[in-house]
Amino acid sequence: MSEKEYELIELPNGIRIIHKEVNHTKIAQVGIMLDIGSRDESLEEQGLAHFLEHMAFKGTHKRNSYHIINRLESLGGELNAYTTKEKVCFYATLLDIHLEKAVELLCDITFNSTFPEKQIEKERTVILEEMSMYQDTPEDAIQDDFDELIFPNHPLGRNILGTEEAVKGFQQKDFRTFLERNLNTEKIIFSSVGNYSAKKIQRLATKYLKDIKHKNHTPSRNWFSGYSPSRIQKNKPISQAHFAMGVPSLGIKDENRIPFFFLVNLLGGPSMSSRLNLSLREKHGLVYGVDAAYAPYLEVGQFAIYFATDPKNLKKSQRIVLKEIESLKNKPLGNMQLQKAKNQIKGQMALSEENKNAIMLMMAKSQLDLNRVPDINSVFKKIDRITSTDIQDLATQYLPVDEMSSLTYLPD
Repeated sequence: MSEKEYELIELPNGIRIIHKEVNHTKIAQVGIMLDIGSRDESLEEQGLAHFLEHMAFKGTHKRNSYHIINRLESLGGELNAYTTKEKVCFYATLLDIHLEKAVELLCDITFNSTFPEKQIEKERTVILEEMSMYQDTPEDAIQDDFDELIFPNHPLGRNILGTEEAVKGFQQKDFRTFLERNLNTEKIIFSSVGNYSAKKIQRLATKYLKDIKHKNHTPSRNWFSGYSPSRIQKNKPISQAHFAMGVPSLGIKDENRIPFFFLVNLLGGPSMSSRLNLSLREKHGLVYGVDAAYAPYLEVGQFAIYFATDPKNLKKSQRIVLKEIESLKNKPLGNMQLQKAKNQIKGQMALSEENKNAIMLMMAKSQLDLNRVPDINSVFKKIDRITSTDIQDLATQYLPVDEMSSLTYLPD
């Protein structure tokens, strides 16, 4: 995505508006992304960012929860939100003839939430149920527990949902204190994709954002360091063995991030032809699915492999995973294999460009993290420059098997 394909406008209060105009659509995709996440919580605040995201839908100075929910749904639109380790985002999808309604509502719930006490009590129960649901789903629970194993005693290792003890104790003042401490208008992006001009979205966003006071205080984030590998087994009331292994990896601004993402995609990306899927599922029939994933954060990232299998096949599956990792280090890819992998990842990226909602969210996150929106053609050029030697070097440097942590869930 080149700079000609989007426009960036900064308001006097520091809030930035980024817009990509697309033709042949009647749908507007709009969102507000804050550079605030679970890693900005103190030890006592675990789960507060996620709770705050929920509470934004529960009442503002001019609306109750019913009016918020129905404002866009009655028009056939959708209102949603999510929380990550480093971001909170509120976004909407609807017919562009109702664009102003979405802009006004998003600004209202983001900046004018009142966090009603009665709604806090109701939502507390909902979140505790959400936590129980995740604990009852081993494929979700193991990934949260694995974060803690990779980033011990650090905010990046904490569960985004928080702890039961913390969630039970949050009060109205806690949400206001958290926002006051972390909100920085220069770290807020209003993102938009649709068949309308940047001038139009600028006029609408300015109308509802201009009165937000400028604030550029940026709280310092606790940088992660001091990793040491851990290998843990837990017994669970489950029927399969669930296994995760991985290691801290590259941050979002690292120059090797794209080549490493290519390597991870080759090893265990979403395609059925990934090396791990071909070995574990297609050749040996040991798993239903296997994933290798790379999650980059500000100063560090996480590489992880996850699969579930019959307990009697766990050791064999682990050996196959290690064999595939070592193969990437020791056996250079042939020219045909390398080109096939490049075509595959470029195709995946091009397909994602067709998802307008994903583009809107990507623009906001990229602007916050990199202060720019990557041009897909420049990314393709970086991929084209990757050599088989690069793959071997990356695998050797960033997939150190002896330094990887592992977490295993075994049936009781």
